[in-house]
Amino acid sequence: MAKYLLLKHYRGAPAAVNDVPMDQWTPEEVSDHVQYMQDFAARLEGTGEFVDSQALSPEGTFVRYDGEGRPPVTDGPFAETKDVIAGWMVIDVETYERALELAGELSAAPGADGKPIHEWLEVRPFLTAHPTITE
Repeated sequence: MAKYLLLKHYRGAPAAVNDVPMDQWTPEEVSDHVQYMQDFAARLEGTGEFVDSQALSPEGTFVRYDGEGRPPVTDGPFAETKDVIAGWMVIDVETYERALELAGELSAAPGADGKPIHEWLEVRPFLTAHPTITE
């Protein structure tokens, strides 16, 4: 089994077919979308393929170390040009092809007017071993 991260983007991925921002959906459309996500996760729990998932706020801040005794440097809230993650799901599947199949299904979550979003999801494999440094 291999773990994959499925990333959902607020901004930074190619535009979806049903590209209406969630803040413009009706409460029922938001509820239907969340229910689809919960049902999808429950189905994967049943097959042993679900690991975890979380939705994220669009607000955030980049932080970095700025030297001994100095406060961290921050950059945020995010500028309009930055990639912003909406949420993620971790799956544990037998093959890369299965990861793509599940990402395709997740991309069909309903959005505005109850129609599938057809959003682009980023599929990222977990590292299975520490990278080897060669000189």
